[in-house]
Amino acid sequence: MEWTPVIPFVIVILAAIWTKQVIPSLLFAVIVSGYLVDSHWLRGMLEALSFIVQGLSDENNLKIIIFLYAFSALIGVVKMSGGIKGFVQEATERIEKKRGAFILTWLSSIGTFAAPSFRIVTIAPVMKSLRKTIPMSKQELGFVIETTASPLVVIIPVATAFVGYMTSVIELSLQQSGAQGDAYSLYIQSIPFNFFAFSMLVLGFYLSFFHHSKKPATDAETGDVQQKDDQWEDCHPAVTKELPSKPWNLIVPLAGVILLTFFFMYQLGREEGETGFRAFINASVLDAMVFGVVLTLIAFVVYLKFRDEPLRKMMNHLIDGGNEMMGVILLLATVWGLSKGSEALNFSETVSSYFQWIPPDFVAVILFIAGCGLSYFIGSSWGTWGILMPVGVSLAVTAGSPLPIVIGAVFASGTFGAFASPLSDDTNTTAGILGLNAIRYAKFKLKPALIAAGAASLLYFCFSFLQ
Repeated sequence: MEWTPVIPFVIVILAAIWTKQVIPSLLFAVIVSGYLVDSHWLRGMLEALSFIVQGLSDENNLKIIIFLYAFSALIGVVKMSGGIKGFVQEATERIEKKRGAFILTWLSSIGTFAAPSFRIVTIAPVMKSLRKTIPMSKQELGFVIETTASPLVVIIPVATAFVGYMTSVIELSLQQSGAQGDAYSLYIQSIPFNFFAFSMLVLGFYLSFFHHSKKPATDAETGDVQQKDDQWEDCHPAVTKELPSKPWNLIVPLAGVILLTFFFMYQLGREEGETGFRAFINASVLDAMVFGVVLTLIAFVVYLKFRDEPLRKMMNHLIDGGNEMMGVILLLATVWGLSKGSEALNFSETVSSYFQWIPPDFVAVILFIAGCGLSYFIGSSWGTWGILMPVGVSLAVTAGSPLPIVIGAVFASGTFGAFASPLSDDTNTTAGILGLNAIRYAKFKLKPALIAAGAASLLYFCFSFLQ
């Protein structure tokens, strides 16, 4: 059948919207791909298994898994050592006014941009404690915190949990469509075109410092707003009373990851014959990220050992921290498997044959709007990128659209869901710490998110006339 290669992507989108679960939907699509390649009851399953194995055996994909696991393991050891709790305690003792609280929220992103969930867990308890003395609704707090979570992390090109994954989905999409280009360089070029992220940051900054609501937004709060409800201790495992309070155990490891990553980026660039700034933008950036996080993790464990921390205790928290990424690794395995299945079904050729009618200037805005709907219903930015990026890159290659703006539009659409969806991890983590009803809180965020999405759509549309 001529439309056979498109079937797995149709299935994964429909299944994800219906089940609200990305990984089972992707796995089902991989199995369907296997049976479309070979309809035999056993050989079809073997084909599906081979797609996943091929994806996992790729050298760069294995490096991404190592980076994600090591990064999450480092965060686990930082939590155990009291780094996050120390930061929270220091911050709560120094903030006295609402504006100061919001300034801290924005400035703290300098040291907590590693991942949205990490950022939320670090700053939300601070904001929770400040409600004792500063009149702020929990919804306002959550909104300001999340504005500087996913919308900020997606545009930071180094030392975040997102970079490895985002580069990976670009790489596999390029391979699938037969396009040429360096995945990390394309990611860097796409950052200015993540119009939703920038629109959300601008809107969030305005609402944080210049907008004054006439009516307090409290409809999403659960229970009585009492002083005991604003205790930050034990609102999350990272800030329990049993942990020590050592803020430098957060600051130093994160600074180490950033500095070592840049150091190895430069050294690896020099090994490839580059000098100056071009040495930082090289094909070995993934190697630099792996070296940076692994060496920081080793050095931090050695330091804590000299501080008389039991090695067994550190290893337990290291493994527990790394294991928090297993869901992401499963997501990656299914995304890579679906990509291999799509290659076997000649997906890019089908797209080239049947979607040439799409004007090249409008590919980005179409993908952004479609991706916003998908990401809102499945609540996963990573799932949206894994599903939509191969389609977007194939459409861009077919239509002759600039890859950076199309890639930026796909990343922007996933960011919308991470921020606005009631199913997203960001929404539920923030709601859990602040004691909010997740559904009503998501409804509160939806209006500003739609304003930012509308502004982004207009920018993509206007930009189509400027290309």
